[in-house]
Order: sequence, then structure tokens, then C-alpha cells
Amino acid sequence: MLKIKVNKRILLISFLAIFGFFIFIFDLGSTGLVDETPPLFAAAGRAMSESGDWLIPKVNGILRFDKPPLFYWFMAIIYSLPANQYWDINGSLSARLPSAISSLMLMVIIADTFLLSQRNSENKILLALVSSLAFVLSPLVIIWSKTAVSDALLCGMLGMSLLFFWRRMEIDKNKGYLYPWLFLGLAILTKGPVAFIIVFLTLSSYIFFQKDRKKILFSLKPIKGILITLIICLPWYLILLIKEGESFFESFFGYHNLQRYTSVVNNHSEPWWFFIFIMILGSLPFSIFLLHGIFETAKEMFNDSQTDSNKYSNLYVFALCWLTSVFVFFSISATKLPSYWLPAVPAASILIAKSASIIFEKNKKINYTLFLTSLLLFGLTIAFFFSNKWLELINDPEMPNLVQDINNIGLLGRARSIFLILTIFCIFFLISNTKKAIFYLQILFLSMPLFLMPQIRKIADNSRQLPLRDISSKIVFVRKDKEPLAMIGIRKPSLHFYSRQIVFYEQNTEVGMINLSERFDFDRRSNYFDTPNYDSNSFLVVIDKYSIEKKHWKNLKYENLGSFGVYYLLRVNRFDFDLYVSSLWQNGVQSSWRTKSFEKF
Repeated sequence: MLKIKVNKRILLISFLAIFGFFIFIFDLGSTGLVDETPPLFAAAGRAMSESGDWLIPKVNGILRFDKPPLFYWFMAIIYSLPANQYWDINGSLSARLPSAISSLMLMVIIADTFLLSQRNSENKILLALVSSLAFVLSPLVIIWSKTAVSDALLCGMLGMSLLFFWRRMEIDKNKGYLYPWLFLGLAILTKGPVAFIIVFLTLSSYIFFQKDRKKILFSLKPIKGILITLIICLPWYLILLIKEGESFFESFFGYHNLQRYTSVVNNHSEPWWFFIFIMILGSLPFSIFLLHGIFETAKEMFNDSQTDSNKYSNLYVFALCWLTSVFVFFSISATKLPSYWLPAVPAASILIAKSASIIFEKNKKINYTLFLTSLLLFGLTIAFFFSNKWLELINDPEMPNLVQDINNIGLLGRARSIFLILTIFCIFFLISNTKKAIFYLQILFLSMPLFLMPQIRKIADNSRQLPLRDISSKIVFVRKDKEPLAMIGIRKPSLHFYSRQIVFYEQNTEVGMINLSERFDFDRRSNYFDTPNYDSNSFLVVIDKYSIEKKHWKNLKYENLGSFGVYYLLRVNRFDFDLYVSSLWQNGVQSSWRTKSFEKF
């Protein structure tokens, strides 16, 4: 009997691993990197690989301290694989793989944890599938698992750490204490102290509800565990503090952690209820099941009539503590971003499975949950049937033909069909009172990431990123005497990534022109790929079609080397440029480039 159970477990994990490959990894490198943050990560990872300096992340000739090195290290390892430039032409597969693999691993661990926690349930395999699919189908997971930023890796490392913590407390009480602390150390190496804070809040709130608090706490071996975590994550921080001192401390701890939490950075100010909205959005179209799971778990926790001493010691209670910890911590933060909710998505997927478990056991619970889901799906269907109205409101200057491109491939028609089918089946499941309705709906909804998301990514890539790849190739071809390179107006770090050259990014104002002239003299950067000749008689400029219409750029003499999408490639004579800048100086225009800013690239 035990052998059969083990085989089922291995079979399920193998199935999910293969399934996850097609969801997360297949066709991952077919499109380029999306500006602006992913190319910064990718450039730092590739620079580590090719320069041999794996200690300090560097981008565009500048030290980059915004995140710890683990994500860069993973990318650098992949960039270092033989013939990488041939099987990863765009460089995006290597940059995205760490995110995709971490999400795939977490999906498998979620399912495996359910199998272990529901050993006596006849629906354990179904619940494992529901929970893992709820994670995979989250819009946030779909997007960030294929994005070259560290958020998905943090979600993966933090999620596996917390799940292994719970397994140590409730299942593997005599073994496996190493894993949660190991993954916690990796999480801290991914995005800093926030990982420790979320784990601490989750464990503290969960242990608080237990009767044997001391016994549970000591089962985690906190002294040995913290030592393991520190051995993994602390050396890099200490080395950087010793080597770079104040600049590292101010940038990483001062700006990217403390200031982001206590004050609004980059205009990312949102109301207190922001993460309630993101929680619902991040679980669409299964948000009703999530709310139902939260309500039922909380009701069981605080039901005084329940005498079961183990009522708090289950995975659903742990997931509610986990979700609440992320919600409270980031709701207090002054800077709020949708990606901050990603570490809570695994907990949300477990609570969705809680709703499913009740539906499997009690038919009466299916009525209002499915009824509200039917209304939600119907609303989304109506929204897509009227999409031509609201789609016209999208005005992205970098994608002027977006609406036309979407209509040309029939993307909206497919989206309407998917949500209409989902609505019809949901109503059918409601009427027929089918217990496995949520699982069937999840299987149907898989058509979204499989058939719609690749098309959306290709449209965006052709409109926004392909012109930048083409202009980068042109720059490499026409550059002479190692001319410096500048980008004016719309700032795209991918230009640095694809051209492999130092790029001076400046605003399209007269101040930007003065900044550029001074920076060629006093901000002379170099990196492993490129050392510009700052004494060259000319320099290259990438400028968008909106900026080139500015009066001060119209008055400047230049050679037009070609247009690519909304961008022009110009060659500007250095003497003529400096002469024009001197006239701006005489009119009282002052430079601003020396002002400290940790977001410069």
C-alpha cells in the first residue's frame, strides 16, 4: 500500500514538472526583454559572466546595488553555458530562466505539501492539483514568471522556505530542519531583509495560535537554523560593506529598503486598500474561491464551539497567517507595487484549495461560490465584447499601432470566446452541482496562458522591443572611432543590453543637452564590453520621434542614419554640439546631472 502511495506522489510530481515546463519555460526566449527593469538585471548578470567579476553587479559602467546578487548569479551561470550566444540570440532566455524555474519548483512543492498534509483525504490528489493550478494561473505568476526581475525568484525561495517550515512543524518533525533555513538564506540573497521579515511575521502569527508554542518553536532549531541562514547570506553583505562602504549602505539599505518602505519612491503611491484590489486581481477568475477560503478558514479558527485541539495546526491556517503577514507588511509600506503581492500568491492558492475541499465534501457550499464566479466571468465576457471601446483609450506613444496589431491577429475574438466558454461551463457546473467544478474551470482557463499570452507578448515585443534590437544592430555596424552613444527622451536600458555599449541617458530638454556635453567630459564611464572614445569628433544619438521635434534639437545639425519604429539614429558633430550648448549656457541654462539619484542607469 505504501508503495502505491509513493508511486502516486512521484507520478503527480513528474506530471506537474512536465506540465510546468510547457507553461513556464517553453518558448521563453522567443521575445526580447521588456524595458525598463529586466534589461538592467540581464545586463548585470551577463557582465558578471563575461567579466569574471561575480561580486559586485554593474550596469552601464555603474555599480548596481538595488538588489542582492542571487538573481544575477543564476543568470550569469546560464550566460556562461557553452555557445550561449547561439541558442539564446536575444539573451532573454538566460535572463528569464531563474524566474521560470523557481516558479516551476514552487508549483511542485505546493502540490507535494498538499499530498503530505492530506494523507487521509480521498481528494488529496485533486486538492494538490487545484492548489498548484491556482498558483500557476494567477495573472501575477503568469507575468512575473516570464520576466527577468527578481520578484518571482523571491516568491519561489520564500514560498519554499515557508512550506518547508510548516512541514517541519506539522509533518516532518524529526527531519528536514535544514531546508527552510537554507531557502530563507537564498531568499535574503534574492531581495534583502524583506524575506526574513515576512517569514518572521508568518511563523510568529502561526505559532501564536498553537498550544505547544515552545515545543513547535524548538522543533525548528532556531539557533542552528539562523546560523545556517547567516552563513548563506551574510558574507556577501559584509564584503560589500567593507569594500564599498557608505555608497553600498546608502543605496541598498538606505534607499532601496528603508526609503522605499517609509516614503513614496518613483510616484508609486497607492491607497491603503491597494493590496485588497491586487489580491482579487491576482487570483482572477478564481477570486471568489479565494475569498471563500479565507472566510471559511477564519471562521474555523475563531469558532469557540470547536473543541478540536488541532484546529489551528493545518496548512490552511498557516496559509492565512502567511497571506495576512504579506498584506499587513506591504500595506504599511509607503511605496506600493503589484509585484509586492507575489509572495502571497502561494498562500492564496492554498486558500483556494480550502474552498475546493469544502465543495468536495459539502455540495451545498458550491451554490453561492459558483454563482458569484459565474457573475464574475459574465462581467469579464461583457467587458471583452465591448473591448473595442476601451481599447481605443490606450495611448502608448511607443506602440502607436497597438490597437491595429491586436485586431489584425484576432486576439480580442479569442479572449471573448475563452471567457464566454468559461461562463457557459460555470453556469452548467452550477446547475448540475458538479463537485469538481473549480478543477474543470482551471483546466479550461489554461487556454489563457497557452494561447493568448504568447500572442500578447509577441505583439508587445514587435512594437516596443524589436525596433530597439534593430537599432542596436545598426549602431554596432555604423559606429566608428568608438563614438560615444546617447539616448534622448524615452529611456530604454535594453539599448545598452543589446548594443553592449555605454549609453548616456538624458532628458529631451535644453538641460539634457548641457548634461550630455558635461558628462562626455566628466562622467567618462567604461565597462568590460566597451570603453568609448570621448575625444571622438562625433557621437551617436538614439532619439524618439517626439523628442526630435523639440526646438533645440531641430536647430542642431546632425546626420540621420535611419529610423526604427518611433526612434531615430543620428550622428552629431561634437564641435557643433558643444558650440550650441555654449549658447544655452550664455542664456542661463544650468546642468543637473551631478544630483545624486540611485535610479540612474
